[in-house]
Amino acid sequence: MLMIRSTKDFWAGLIYVFFGSCTVIIARDYDMGIALKMGPAYFPTLLGYLLAFIGLVSVARSFISHGAPIGEIAFKGLLLVIASVLLFGFFVRRLGVAIALPLLVMISASASDHFRWRPTLILAAGLTAFCYFVFLRGLGVPLPIWGSWFGG
Repeated sequence: MLMIRSTKDFWAGLIYVFFGSCTVIIARDYDMGIALKMGPAYFPTLLGYLLAFIGLVSVARSFISHGAPIGEIAFKGLLLVIASVLLFGFFVRRLGVAIALPLLVMISASASDHFRWRPTLILAAGLTAFCYFVFLRGLGVPLPIWGSWFGG
């Protein structure tokens, strides 16, 4: 009889399989293309299969190796991370990427018990610069650097 020895691995694996499978199912509605000319479904499908595979490995591992039990749900951290993402989505056009992204990083980082100001500010500045150069300049994502509240 199979016994689950690591509940963390088991449930994490099921979550990975769920999201990976959902990604593959949703991507079916888009054109796949080929490796040299990728369609909009190519990358999500590939990542979905990879995530589902990692989930299956994690579920299989949960029956083999012992692991720590699942602890309490960190509601404060969960709410702060969800709130930071929702606030980013709401404010990115109004405040712009230059302000909304550092706010996202600062609020979500404050969910940790190990939160420290200096490393978080450095991370926020680095991620903002990276996203500016890669997404706004490089890929041309149509988001304002400075939002409508700042005349952008």
